Amino acid sequence: MPSNIYESEPDSEIKISNLICFAIYSASTAMNRTYQPYLSKLGLTYPQYITLSALWQKDRVTVGSLCRSLQMETNTLTPILQRLEGRALVTRVRGEKDERQVIVELTPEGKSIKKNQIDIVNCITADTELDRHTLEELVAGIIELRDNLNEKSA
Repeated sequence: MPSNIYESEPDSEIKISNLICFAIYSASTAMNRTYQPYLSKLGLTYPQYITLSALWQKDRVTVGSLCRSLQMETNTLTPILQRLEGRALVTRVRGEKDERQVIVELTPEGKSIKKNQIDIVNCITADTELDRHTLEELVAGIIELRDNLNEKSA
């Protein structure tokens, strides 16, 4: 990539392949495609999988807390939770002290799917064809980028 792409003149042509937004978008699309065969065996979509992953890390949480963990809006998460609840993988109940709160909890079936997570992670890691050090640096860089952008847009 040209070293001066981000110092270009206003009228200069910038190729889509050199835009960081497109690199991240297209990598995300490729990642979702890569996950698909592993998750389809479990009958899960990628958003459902990351939602379950967050619940495997911390179960019995409010929808608001889960939204913050996943960095999703409620209107994005609610349909995912409805589908997971329809499959009896999670339950949603109103809070006892505050009925405005909705508590999400894994069912035994939702907990049992976790046994597949390490195999999926290992397969995806292998599919990247990147060594562990490179992957760790990449993840750290993406997290730093995300956090910087979130801070600017807050």
